[in-house]
Amino acid sequence: MEVNLFDFDLPEELIAQTPLLDRASSRLMVLDPENGEVMHEKFSSIIDYLKPGDCLVLNDTKVLPARLFGVKEETGAKVEVLLLKQIEGDRWETLLKPAKRVKDGTMLSFGDGVLKAKCVKEMDHGGRELEFIYDGVFYEVLEQLGEMPLPPYITETLDDQDRYQTVFAKNRGSAAAPTAGLHFTEELLQKIEEKGVHIAFITLHVGLGTFRPVSVDKIEEHVMHGEFYQLTKGTAELLNKVKEGGGRIVSVGTTSTRTLETVASKNNGEFEEASGWTDIFIFPGYEFKAIDGLITNFHLPKSTLLMLVSALAGRENILNAYHQAVEERYRFFSFGDAMLILEGSSTR
Repeated sequence: MEVNLFDFDLPEELIAQTPLLDRASSRLMVLDPENGEVMHEKFSSIIDYLKPGDCLVLNDTKVLPARLFGVKEETGAKVEVLLLKQIEGDRWETLLKPAKRVKDGTMLSFGDGVLKAKCVKEMDHGGRELEFIYDGVFYEVLEQLGEMPLPPYITETLDDQDRYQTVFAKNRGSAAAPTAGLHFTEELLQKIEEKGVHIAFITLHVGLGTFRPVSVDKIEEHVMHGEFYQLTKGTAELLNKVKEGGGRIVSVGTTSTRTLETVASKNNGEFEEASGWTDIFIFPGYEFKAIDGLITNFHLPKSTLLMLVSALAGRENILNAYHQAVEERYRFFSFGDAMLILEGSSTR
């Protein structure tokens, strides 16, 4: 399947640069994949599309202040480092700018030497394995020196760093936020629970895959980067109970979806306690085994995320919905508006 089949025209001014004051005031496009019908709502109305006995699944990963600015000790040349994932102990997989000048053995310094790092391995795509050297607790040092790693298409400074965290963020380890979850407030989640909808949490730490474009012509040739996930015993039991009771599993975000589908694919559609690394790539032709619906943001042209939602709703339905989103001036990407893909939503 050609990657160009997932291209569309997006005016640059529709790329949201800052979050709205009220998280739940974003717009919500509701797409029924059965007939392609589209409805326009406010995100706070998401509760009207959920039924008692359904289960909303959220990714509770927490974004690290993973962008560091430092210098090469030998030359004083400036370098930018993005932490992607912890390999073991103080060793991390990172992206560097400029990467070519950082070789094995190169020493880097951050915050006038408060934090240092040694390059111990050169990797593909500008990646480097770094071993960090510091006094005290690494995450405390990172909080002191690091910055929130906003996506490259966001050019404005974020005044409140917490707005790039979900209100339920708990398990630190992500290089990027699970942005579909940014729309939820504690009050909205409470109302959803009061309606009789279950809320479950999984963890997937977002890594290199978020920053890596599809550079091949054929979708099937693209290789996803592995990301760490965890699904607890309690969540697995709840999800199985929901399915047995006829409830729907509505995933919040592509990260939650990839976690659920990874686990269900290994267990004939059932859920069990699991953790590990997933490189699952979902594109049209994939048969979903875990989820019944998806809440997601509007994604980049020709991205793996756009391919995932196309697998769930149909490529033509998605591209038609995106065309309407452009016409209706929806806000795109991380701080943008949301979409709900749910069968039967047009006849609720």
